[in-house]
Amino acid sequence: MTGRPPLLEFGDVTVVRDGRTVLDSVSLRLEEGEHLAILGPNGAGKSTLIRTVLREFYPVRREGTVFACRGRSTWDVFDLRSAIGVVSNDLQQAYARDVSGREVVLSGFFSSIGLFNHCVTDAMVEKADAVCRFLGIDHLVDRPIASMSSGEARRFLIGRALVHDPAALLLDEPTNSLDLSALHTLRQTLREVAQAGTAVIVVTHQLHDIIPECGRIVLMRDGRIVADGPKEEVLTDTRIGGLFGVPVRLVSENGWYYATGY
Repeated sequence: MTGRPPLLEFGDVTVVRDGRTVLDSVSLRLEEGEHLAILGPNGAGKSTLIRTVLREFYPVRREGTVFACRGRSTWDVFDLRSAIGVVSNDLQQAYARDVSGREVVLSGFFSSIGLFNHCVTDAMVEKADAVCRFLGIDHLVDRPIASMSSGEARRFLIGRALVHDPAALLLDEPTNSLDLSALHTLRQTLREVAQAGTAVIVVTHQLHDIIPECGRIVLMRDGRIVADGPKEEVLTDTRIGGLFGVPVRLVSENGWYYATGY
């Protein structure tokens, strides 16, 4: 606890879609600067949680519900972008056309898909280019995103999220469709982002997505949080085997976790 409002706070949040409860009394508090992984099988409610953070879904209104970002119960996309930058596969699919890498990063200033008629300043271009240099993609800035590999495109989306200096970077299933080389590069990129001072929140069903800097793990199943605590206590054979419904043996190596035996 820092005395400041948490970056995000959910208290007894329930979301109902098409008559079905997809988040069930979820309570979650994320402090500024905290690295966190949210792990669960497909259908656990992870994507719904993200879409609730992004104000695409709204919780059921009832007494006792807390739904706040930096202590505020209302916010819009422009408030949110200073707090959390988001990278998702859906966003990457939206860019599958002849938009250059630099334009992808610049569009983060406007929370848009492409630049359209937005007024881009010299300062914005300088900042975008600086972010690309930090991510090691400055040599690709003039290439269309549609011609890039999945891993290269993913790093430009990270640049889009970082260009306005958010407090946290939230990644939804970050390594989907990546080969081993791209997976290695992306994991190293996320470690560099975390070590540079931006909080990293990884939402995934893959253990190998959890970078060593994530010291806290949240497990989700059936729209509920079923465990929340330090990595060493949560990532156990029993907990992960029960979460995914298979017998597993976890192996830890240099801060990374892997599952074997299933």
